[in-house]
Amino acid sequence: MGMDGEKMQAIANLTLQAERFRELQDQLQLLGLNNADPLEQDDQDILVIPSFSIDQRVGQKVAGFLHYEERLLFSLIRLRNPKTRLIYVTSQPLSQMSVDYYLQLLPGIPFSHARNRLLLLTTYDNSFRPLTEKILERPRLVERIRKALRPGKSYMVCFNSTNLEQELSLQLDVPLLASSPHLNYWGSKSGSREIFAECEIPFPDGSFLVDTVDQLILETAKLWERQPSLKRMVVKLNEGFSGEGNAVLDLRPITKEIDISTTTLEDKQYLIEKQLEKLSFQAAEETWETFSSRIPELGAIVEAFIEGEEKRSPSVQGYISPMGQVEILSTHDQILGGPDGQIYLGCKFPADDAYRLKLQEIGLKVGEALAKKGAMERYGVDFVAVQDPITLAWDLEAIEINLRKGGTTHPFMTLKLLTNGKYNYETGLFLSQQNEEKYYIASDNLYKPQYKGLLSDDLMDIITENQLHFDSSSKTGTVFHLMGALSEFGKVGLTCIGDSWEEAETIYRRVEEVLDRETEAMKNACSFNLSSNAPINWTR
Repeated sequence: MGMDGEKMQAIANLTLQAERFRELQDQLQLLGLNNADPLEQDDQDILVIPSFSIDQRVGQKVAGFLHYEERLLFSLIRLRNPKTRLIYVTSQPLSQMSVDYYLQLLPGIPFSHARNRLLLLTTYDNSFRPLTEKILERPRLVERIRKALRPGKSYMVCFNSTNLEQELSLQLDVPLLASSPHLNYWGSKSGSREIFAECEIPFPDGSFLVDTVDQLILETAKLWERQPSLKRMVVKLNEGFSGEGNAVLDLRPITKEIDISTTTLEDKQYLIEKQLEKLSFQAAEETWETFSSRIPELGAIVEAFIEGEEKRSPSVQGYISPMGQVEILSTHDQILGGPDGQIYLGCKFPADDAYRLKLQEIGLKVGEALAKKGAMERYGVDFVAVQDPITLAWDLEAIEINLRKGGTTHPFMTLKLLTNGKYNYETGLFLSQQNEEKYYIASDNLYKPQYKGLLSDDLMDIITENQLHFDSSSKTGTVFHLMGALSEFGKVGLTCIGDSWEEAETIYRRVEEVLDRETEAMKNACSFNLSSNAPINWTR
């Protein structure tokens, strides 16, 4: 077969794979997955692949990144449905204590009954590569998974959908509950901006996708021409994670030295090129050399940095069913940190009532646009909200779309699964079965140096001795995650659920105080949160 024949055969194979993948996803409509409530679904096998199939160089900038596979452990709570079976695959074995911790949260289900319906598998591979890639490299593991899944009653969920997840879906012959990989562009920085423009939603002035440094410099200069009063701009790799692919360009040092009104476009490009090496990178130990080397591979955008004295970072989350129906799931005020407030640290639920319903309205519009393009399952939209100092009204500008599970997914699903409650679209509030409002504060980043060395067993001892556990009678308390990152990185995640924001914050502070006290003898170190020497300000 000649070169042309090989190309034609390769194209034909890809076409067949795409058709088979669509056929598998069509089966999702028969599984009753037309809403986002997992408690209404039973007698199914769920394969959880918590693979962060992203640029691993970005992921490595996140402390304890490999342990982020534990963020989907809330899925174990689905085993409260007595006929549900679940397979959870990880790069390294999960701590038995962590697994038992989640199974003990199941109300009304004997521990042994749930454990018998859970299959834990691992690749024993701690390398910085996507978990799905590791699974595909192990055909015997793939076969074991395939044999464990019941035909016609199984589906696969993941953190984000790429060609790797599509390939695993095809090899296992089970549908993937996620958007097709060919739609991933709409969850990128540039794709998000196109959706916002299409929906006529306010978003920052800036560029669409560029793939060379020269193009980036030109688009940055053009943006400066359009908005000569800009103080800062944000340069973003087109595919990022938790803000780690962002960098801030400060124009103020330049504008002090020149008259911007008389500076030509060519001069602006020259000045910007010189300033790029002084970018404020959000990821630790990032440099212009490494950042710029990824632009040809990932692409990048530049956009205006939104200034404001009173500024917040809200978000809205939605669900697109296999039938294309769009449902709003939640709203949050995100807590950001890092050098310029670009790194995701945690969130408050729900978002402030001053703009909560507006977030839902915009989120629904974005979801409907995504659904028309064929997107499926969870999506989120991030915003910047700035308050007018005179009218006190909030102005919302959309920043990006996440066409995947995000940092707000696991705390909200934990709340939903533990309380059997419902999200009320009319008010944007969450109500328990007893019609009580529920609020939470969640973080992936409760980090202090003295926490290093704490094992999962140690954390369980502290939780038990100090009664920090979730109370199933009052439906309040703390649920921990990322426990595997605690010993090596001194970092743990938690969701603190209360009947008000004030109660949720009080619960969070008490957990922090107890952990500080219990670890003080282990290491007498100064307390600080990840990316900041100040405690996270949950009230901002």
